[in-house]
Amino acid sequence: MNKIVVAIDGPAGAGKSTIARIIANRLQILYIDTGAMYRAVTLELLNKNISIEDIDKIEEILKHIKIDIMDDKVFLNNKDVTHEIRQQVINRTVSSVSAIPQVRKKLVDLQREFARNRSVVMDGRDIGTNVLKDADVKVFLTASADERSVRRYKEILLKGLDANLGEIKNEILARDELDSTRALNPLKKAHDAAVVDTTGKDIEMVVEEILKIIKPKL
Repeated sequence: MNKIVVAIDGPAGAGKSTIARIIANRLQILYIDTGAMYRAVTLELLNKNISIEDIDKIEEILKHIKIDIMDDKVFLNNKDVTHEIRQQVINRTVSSVSAIPQVRKKLVDLQREFARNRSVVMDGRDIGTNVLKDADVKVFLTASADERSVRRYKEILLKGLDANLGEIKNEILARDELDSTRALNPLKKAHDAAVVDTTGKDIEMVVEEILKIIKPKL
């Protein structure tokens, strides 16, 4: 198989991570969850009680932070934080952290390095529009706000945690607003991206739809 780079963008709760992970597994190539990388930075700032307004301290953290993705696990400074980064407090803060230019530059450089010499499936908010502008395949994955809220609600309940559907929907709408209106590389569809709406579709239907888009490029 030729080297291939697949970029999947979309709003919170559209199913990007789940779908991208399955696609990568089917193609037997590396999956990079860029959202998890921003969550890892957010966790580090919260753990060290660093305000998102304190750019000097954030820049110092970024000089030394180490983020790795291996075997579907996320490591922050050599510690497995795969589950820790999915806490509600991270959900509420990650968009604000993602909008910090210094954070974005650090992680975009790392993401490009991941994709430089190997086949990858990478998902996030600005992969096709900024991180991997020359990706072989670009997909913009979306779903209704109601469906995205219910999915997130069910995910949290399955983890044995308490959740309020109304609060989750408000958080998702707030993240949509932040992600799509931030000054630096906002969430938007790349001009050459295929739109895949996952509303009312099961995972396998979406996977097959995207694989049909990818296969002519292999």
